[in-house]
Amino acid sequence: MAERKVTVAAEVGLHARPAATFVQTAVKAPMDITVSKGVGGTPINGKSILQILGLDVRQGEDIVIRAEGEGADEVLDQLAAIAGTP
Repeated sequence: MAERKVTVAAEVGLHARPAATFVQTAVKAPMDITVSKGVGGTPINGKSILQILGLDVRQGEDIVIRAEGEGADEVLDQLAAIAGTP
């Protein structure tokens, strides 16, 4: 399973427009994608806008994005770029 640890850069955190863009990109991927707040957090469905918003991730906080399958690294790179800085 591939993963990326990302520090959220947007002033609004992973909310509103950044969350929508993140989910739109994740939905296009053929594999399951999970997101957790911080290392060791409970993973949620990265394709669900409600679950992403429910994480309440703010600017400067870390998330861990995981995916498994062919093309996972490419998708994770795209999602990491949307969310913030690795």
